Amino acid sequence: MSSLWPWLAVAGAGALHGLNPCSGWALAAACGWRERDERATLRALVPLALGHAVSVGVVAAAVALGLAMDALPLLAAAGVLGLVASLAWRRRRGTALALWSFIATTLQGSGLMLVPALVPLCLSASPAREITASGSLALALAAVAAHMAAMLTVMAVAAWVARRGADALWLR
Repeated sequence: MSSLWPWLAVAGAGALHGLNPCSGWALAAACGWRERDERATLRALVPLALGHAVSVGVVAAAVALGLAMDALPLLAAAGVLGLVASLAWRRRRGTALALWSFIATTLQGSGLMLVPALVPLCLSASPAREITASGSLALALAAVAAHMAAMLTVMAVAAWVARRGADALWLR
């Protein structure tokens, strides 16, 4: 049972993070409401999840490989430049949402909240530990997947409820 706690912590952090409007569900609900299409709400979650997964994956890989976290602000700055370029040259909402998600996740340090749960997983004795020189990258990435699954589930429900609530208020 003690080996289950880090996994529950990772999934719980993902669910809690998904409740936060800054995670992007409010943007997804707004996209769906603007287009008057519930499917647009769920489609907007894809680039938001992609940007978040890249940011959290970078942190998980750094933890698993024993790297320092000093470069995270530089990654976020690169994301800002990418967002500006995306908005200047193309009006692609999906790209802008993914970059916004990456920037926000990296700057607020969302991936860093997984470090206390990732360290026990990466240091545990498991067959995956043999894959890398210093830790279990496969376990760290599985933890990111568990975090993302819980977060996206909560985000999708919150976006759907917010969009339905906006419709109900608008139709009154």
